[in-house]
Amino acid sequence: MKVLIFGATGMVGQGVLRECLRAPDVEVVQTVGRTRTGQLDPRLTELIQPDLMDYRSVEGALTGFDACFFCLGVSSAGLQEAEYARLTYDLTLAAAQTLARLNPQMTFVYVSGAGTDSTEHGRTMWARVKGRTENALLRLPFKAVYLFRPGVIEPLNGAVSKTRSYRLFYTVARPLLSTLRALFPNHILSTEDIGQAMLEVARHGAAKAVLEVADIRALSRAAAEPALDLNAG
Repeated sequence: MKVLIFGATGMVGQGVLRECLRAPDVEVVQTVGRTRTGQLDPRLTELIQPDLMDYRSVEGALTGFDACFFCLGVSSAGLQEAEYARLTYDLTLAAAQTLARLNPQMTFVYVSGAGTDSTEHGRTMWARVKGRTENALLRLPFKAVYLFRPGVIEPLNGAVSKTRSYRLFYTVARPLLSTLRALFPNHILSTEDIGQAMLEVARHGAAKAVLEVADIRALSRAAAEPALDLNAG
C-alpha cells in the first residue's frame, strides 16, 4: 500500500506517520507539508510544498497512491469564519480535488472533529465549516471517503501538538489521560488508535463514512487483531 500523509508534523499526523512506518504492508509513505518531519526511513519520502493551495507544479509526485490521510488542521480560536474557512475548507479541498483527479482509486481519510455540524447551519462556527468540508469531500470521486471525528486525543510516543494552548493542556492532563482512556475507551482516543484505524479503513473499508470516537476505537482494535493472532500462534 502506498500512502500520502498531509500534516505529518502535527500531533495527529505524527502518530499516523509512526503507525504507517510500523505497518508491514505499507510500501511507500510520502508526507506533504511545509516542513520536514525529521523522520528517517527507507520507505519515507517528503514533499516540501510551501503553497498548500496549489499543487499544479508537483502533480507528478502525487500520483499512484492508494490512500491519503489528511491530518492538516488549525484551531478556530481567535479566527473569524472567513479565515478559518480558508484554512480548513479551501485548503483541504485544494488538495482533495487534485488527488481525486489524479488517484480515482484512492481512499481519502479526513480528520474532522467530534461535534461537526453536517447541516452546515448550526450556531457553532468551526462545526459549520467542518461540516461543509466533510460534505464537499463526500461529493468527490474517490474510491471511498472516511471522516474521522475524534474528541479528546492522548498523544503517545512523543507526539506533540503544534498549538501552544493544546501543549499546555496536555502538560497538565497527561497524568490523567491514560487512566481516563482506560476507563472510557469510547470517549478518548490515542494517536495510535487514530493511525491504526486509518490503516484499517484503507485496507478494508468501513460500514459508514462518518466515524465517531467509538467507531474509530473499534477500527483500531480490528487492526490490531491480526497481530494478536500471529503472536498467539
